[in-house]
Amino acid sequence: MLQNKTGHAVSEETAAEPRRWRILACLVVSLVLVVLDTSIISVALRALALPAPDGLGASSGDLQWSVDSYTLVFATLLITAGLAADRFGRKRVLFAGLLVFGFFSAMAAYAHDASQLIVYRGGMGIGAALVVPATLAIISHVFPPAERPRAIGLWAASAGLAVAIGPVTGGLLLEHFWWGSIFLINIPVVLVGSTAVALVVPESADPAPRRFDPVGVALCVAGLGLLVLGIVEGGELDDWASPRVWANSLGGLLLLGAFVLWERRSSHPAMDLRCFRDARFSAATAVVGIAFFGLLGSSFYMIFYLQSVRGYSSLQAGCCLLPLAVAQLVASPNSTAATRRFGVRAVCTAGLTLTALTFFGVGLIDQHSPIWQCEVLFFLMGGAMGLAMPAATASAMSTLPQRSAGVGAAMLNSLRQVGGALGVAVLGSLLSSHYRGRIRDALRPLPAALRPVAEESVEGALTVAARLGGTGGDALAARAVDAFVSAMRVTSLVAGGVTLAGAVVVWVFLPRKGSAA
Repeated sequence: MLQNKTGHAVSEETAAEPRRWRILACLVVSLVLVVLDTSIISVALRALALPAPDGLGASSGDLQWSVDSYTLVFATLLITAGLAADRFGRKRVLFAGLLVFGFFSAMAAYAHDASQLIVYRGGMGIGAALVVPATLAIISHVFPPAERPRAIGLWAASAGLAVAIGPVTGGLLLEHFWWGSIFLINIPVVLVGSTAVALVVPESADPAPRRFDPVGVALCVAGLGLLVLGIVEGGELDDWASPRVWANSLGGLLLLGAFVLWERRSSHPAMDLRCFRDARFSAATAVVGIAFFGLLGSSFYMIFYLQSVRGYSSLQAGCCLLPLAVAQLVASPNSTAATRRFGVRAVCTAGLTLTALTFFGVGLIDQHSPIWQCEVLFFLMGGAMGLAMPAATASAMSTLPQRSAGVGAAMLNSLRQVGGALGVAVLGSLLSSHYRGRIRDALRPLPAALRPVAEESVEGALTVAARLGGTGGDALAARAVDAFVSAMRVTSLVAGGVTLAGAVVVWVFLPRKGSAA
């Protein structure tokens, strides 16, 4: 119970914090900061692949891990971070998360090789995991039920917007500075955000917090890590039948199975699997996970298409993704109204279906397609996700009691990040494997020392082609571009198929009527 200004007790469900909209602004700044880093690195991938001192000489697998080390740590620690926020205080945990995020951002900016960058990006993931569940739990604490869907909708919209504007921000920085600037820019934002949190955000906690589950967390971290390792190695080796690939992948699946069994039997599970008995929660989390699977996975290869195939600069490539941000900005505020009129099931199913169609559209473009076709596809994708994700987030959170808001927020956002990490791993590995299969024959005339570089990525092949020069170089560049476009088409069709399957699942399992409220 809380007290009003006259000293009378009022229910937490009806109490309203008078500064709640200013609090929401502080929380949005914190959220945008950590979510931005899931996509800002995308425009720097080409730079990171360059040899030192211009880059880190990162391989295709290194690039995938530079993205996934952040999202995987982010995802697997969200549950524990949600529990920590509920136990020790959400403001306190949010503040600590911002400081951790800022420290590892500074370290990542000055990484000496790809391995260091991967480790520091994982450290940034720890900070992000502390930030995100605390923000959503604070929203549930300070906003009354009538205003909560709108606040959550704005929160979800800012998260989607951050993913979309990340490449633009990164491109602007890389136009004028070195690759480390995309991490160093976080420092002033951390200082402003942490100061605002300290001054404006009230403290809150669960009066009856749950115990931690270190065994469950360890099984989840190890299981997802091995699964992603197997998928990434499959793409790197271009040999999905390799014992190393199968051992890692199957080991990861077995550990994840053990995680589920442990959580079902534990008296204090890190992830309360009973939440998934509610069809609204299960289907809504599926929407968010699948949307991020496609969004982050496609961003990984579309940036290479724009930079390596189309020849755009980092800033130009980032600006090409602006329609994603604009469409989400337009669609997200209308998600709640659309849900009230048509229902959560209709909005989420339509959003995923339209997203799938945009992936199929990407499967039709090539190096000669007019750029406006890409811009239209990006706009439709952003609009579809802008409608679906706020509705799904609010629907999932509405199924949970307020006292479990931190844990519920952690589960939802954990699946969001897992979806993104798997998207980068699966779609990135599929792209790499198909590209290598298509380019290998063209590399046979090359000196043995140059073949691995050209086979690694389209950027590597173009670098070798420029070194060769003449007719031979031009022919290699053309074959490399053709191989990449072919790989991109196959990968986009797979992304579209996964998203369309998700739309069917949502239509079947989400209740016909219901809203995000």
